[in-house]
Amino acid sequence: MPNLIIVRHGQSEWNLQNKFTGSTDIELTSTGEMEARNAGRLIKKYPLDEAYTSVLVRAIHTLTIILQEINKTSIPVTKTAAFNERSYGDLQGLDKLEMTKKYGSAQVQTWRRSYDVVPPNGESLKNTYDRVVPYYIKEIEPKLRANKNIIIVAHGNSLRALMMYLEKISETKISDVNIATGVPRLYEFDSGLGLSQVSYIH
Repeated sequence: MPNLIIVRHGQSEWNLQNKFTGSTDIELTSTGEMEARNAGRLIKKYPLDEAYTSVLVRAIHTLTIILQEINKTSIPVTKTAAFNERSYGDLQGLDKLEMTKKYGSAQVQTWRRSYDVVPPNGESLKNTYDRVVPYYIKEIEPKLRANKNIIIVAHGNSLRALMMYLEKISETKISDVNIATGVPRLYEFDSGLGLSQVSYIH
């Protein structure tokens, strides 16, 4: 039966600085590299046939470290903007605490966690869902149906969008879902691609 593993990239420089990162291309911190190595150790016992990631360096670097850790550097890797983090538009590069002081915690929380409210000149989670899920259905589901085991290393919001689809999470409930950096989540499917079990790998 096929498995899908999803991993949010390790801590980035702007995660550490508490800035809105979004689609800005920011590297990992040393802690982020350590998180990626740990993720590799956690998934070492699971077979993998192919890997997917975004075109942003923090996700690519995380995947590279994971594949080195599990000695799977020769498997096919696909980089696609479909899995990029959502754009936070005018908020990108700005300090989250300062934005909370300026706009109020309720407004910032709405920008960050609502399903369909768009930050100034950015993307909503719905916008992100509308590029992530069609790509997943077209490109990845057929490979899972062919019994291939897949890993996706991407971002908090692109993976939250995918989780909505895979786990049938509602537009309201998804606001409560957080994805920690560098912690693999395992989806186990039956032969008809029905979801049989979901769990974090610890």
